[in-house]
Amino acid sequence: MIEERLYREVLLERLENPVAQGVLTKPDLEARLVNPICGDEVLIQLKVKNHIIEQAVYSGDGCAISQVSASFLAESITGKKLEKIRKIKKNDILNLLGINPGPSRLKCALLSLEVLQKAVDQ
Repeated sequence: MIEERLYREVLLERLENPVAQGVLTKPDLEARLVNPICGDEVLIQLKVKNHIIEQAVYSGDGCAISQVSASFLAESITGKKLEKIRKIKKNDILNLLGINPGPSRLKCALLSLEVLQKAVDQ
Protein backbone atom coordinates (compact mmCIF):
# COMPACT_ATOMS: atom_id res chain seq x y z
CA MET A 1 0.00 0.00 0.00
CA ILE A 2 2.77 2.45 0.91
CA GLU A 3 4.75 1.43 -2.17
CA GLU A 4 1.72 2.02 -4.40
CA ARG A 5 1.20 5.45 -2.87
CA LEU A 6 4.84 6.34 -3.53
CA TYR A 7 4.52 5.32 -7.17
CA ARG A 8 1.37 7.42 -7.52
CA GLU A 9 3.23 10.41 -6.09
CA VAL A 10 6.04 9.87 -8.60
CA LEU A 11 3.52 9.67 -11.44
CA LEU A 12 1.75 12.85 -10.33
CA GLU A 13 5.09 14.64 -9.99
CA ARG A 14 6.00 13.58 -13.55
CA LEU A 15 2.60 14.73 -14.82
CA GLU A 16 3.10 18.15 -13.26
CA ASN A 17 6.74 18.37 -14.41
CA PRO A 18 6.98 16.39 -17.64
CA VAL A 19 10.31 15.39 -19.11
CA ALA A 20 10.89 15.15 -22.88
CA GLN A 21 7.66 16.93 -23.71
CA GLY A 22 7.77 19.08 -26.81
CA VAL A 23 7.65 19.24 -30.59
CA LEU A 24 10.56 18.95 -33.02
CA THR A 25 10.56 21.13 -36.13
CA LYS A 26 12.13 18.50 -38.39
CA PRO A 27 11.96 15.05 -36.83
CA ASP A 28 13.55 12.11 -38.61
CA LEU A 29 10.83 9.76 -37.42
CA GLU A 30 7.42 10.40 -35.94
CA ALA A 31 4.10 8.75 -35.32
CA ARG A 32 0.80 9.63 -33.68
CA LEU A 33 -1.98 7.40 -32.45
CA VAL A 34 -5.27 7.95 -30.69
CA ASN A 35 -6.84 5.42 -28.37
CA PRO A 36 -10.38 5.20 -29.79
CA ILE A 37 -11.79 3.93 -26.51
CA CYS A 38 -10.83 6.89 -24.31
CA GLY A 39 -9.46 9.52 -26.71
CA ASP A 40 -5.87 9.55 -25.38
CA GLU A 41 -3.50 10.90 -28.03
CA VAL A 42 0.29 10.59 -28.19
CA LEU A 43 2.74 11.92 -30.76
CA ILE A 44 6.35 10.77 -30.54
CA GLN A 45 9.06 12.48 -32.58
CA LEU A 46 12.66 11.34 -32.90
CA LYS A 47 15.94 12.82 -34.10
CA VAL A 48 18.16 9.96 -35.21
CA LYS A 49 21.82 9.92 -36.20
CA ASN A 50 23.79 6.78 -37.05
CA HIS A 51 20.85 4.63 -35.85
CA ILE A 52 20.98 6.24 -32.39
CA ILE A 53 18.18 8.35 -30.98
CA GLU A 54 19.68 11.75 -30.28
CA GLN A 55 16.44 13.29 -29.10
CA ALA A 56 13.00 11.92 -28.32
CA VAL A 57 10.01 14.06 -27.46
CA TYR A 58 6.33 13.47 -27.03
CA SER A 59 3.22 15.57 -27.05
CA GLY A 60 -0.43 14.75 -26.76
CA ASP A 61 -3.46 14.83 -24.62
CA GLY A 62 -5.13 12.31 -22.40
CA CYS A 63 -5.16 10.71 -19.01
CA ALA A 64 -2.27 10.85 -16.57
CA ILE A 65 -1.19 7.29 -17.31
CA SER A 66 -0.90 7.79 -21.08
CA GLN A 67 1.01 11.06 -20.75
CA VAL A 68 3.34 9.94 -17.96
CA SER A 69 4.06 6.72 -19.85
CA ALA A 70 5.03 8.77 -22.92
CA SER A 71 7.26 11.00 -20.81
CA PHE A 72 9.10 8.09 -19.18
CA LEU A 73 9.45 6.30 -22.50
CA ALA A 74 10.79 9.30 -24.42
CA GLU A 75 13.30 10.00 -21.67
CA SER A 76 14.44 6.37 -21.47
CA ILE A 77 15.12 5.90 -25.19
CA THR A 78 17.30 8.95 -25.75
CA GLY A 79 20.83 7.81 -26.57
CA LYS A 80 19.81 4.26 -27.42
CA LYS A 81 20.18 2.38 -30.72
CA LEU A 82 17.12 1.82 -32.87
CA GLU A 83 17.64 -1.95 -32.77
CA LYS A 84 17.36 -1.86 -28.97
CA ILE A 85 14.28 0.37 -29.16
CA ARG A 86 12.55 -2.18 -31.39
CA LYS A 87 12.91 -4.76 -28.60
CA ILE A 88 11.02 -2.78 -25.95
CA LYS A 89 8.05 -4.77 -24.69
CA LYS A 90 4.95 -4.28 -22.57
CA ASN A 91 6.70 -5.23 -19.32
CA ASP A 92 9.44 -2.66 -19.97
CA ILE A 93 6.83 0.10 -20.03
CA LEU A 94 5.09 -1.21 -16.93
CA ASN A 95 8.45 -1.30 -15.15
CA LEU A 96 9.09 2.31 -16.14
CA LEU A 97 5.72 3.28 -14.69
CA GLY A 98 6.20 1.19 -11.56
CA ILE A 99 2.53 0.27 -11.40
CA ASN A 100 0.16 -2.32 -12.76
CA PRO A 101 -2.60 -0.15 -14.23
CA GLY A 102 -5.16 -2.94 -14.45
CA PRO A 103 -6.95 -4.20 -17.54
CA SER A 104 -9.06 -1.10 -18.16
CA ARG A 105 -6.05 1.26 -18.14
CA LEU A 106 -3.47 -1.02 -19.76
CA LYS A 107 -4.17 0.39 -23.24
CA CYS A 108 -3.51 3.89 -21.85
CA ALA A 109 -0.17 2.81 -20.41
CA LEU A 110 0.91 1.07 -23.61
CA LEU A 111 -0.22 3.71 -26.12
CA SER A 112 3.22 5.37 -26.17
CA LEU A 113 4.88 2.01 -26.92
CA GLU A 114 2.52 1.48 -29.87
CA VAL A 115 3.36 4.95 -31.15
CA LEU A 116 7.09 4.40 -30.75
CA GLN A 117 6.94 1.08 -32.58
CA LYS A 118 5.01 2.72 -35.41
CA ALA A 119 7.62 5.49 -35.64
CA VAL A 120 10.67 3.23 -35.74
CA ASP A 121 9.08 0.79 -38.20
CA GLN A 122 8.83 3.48 -40.89
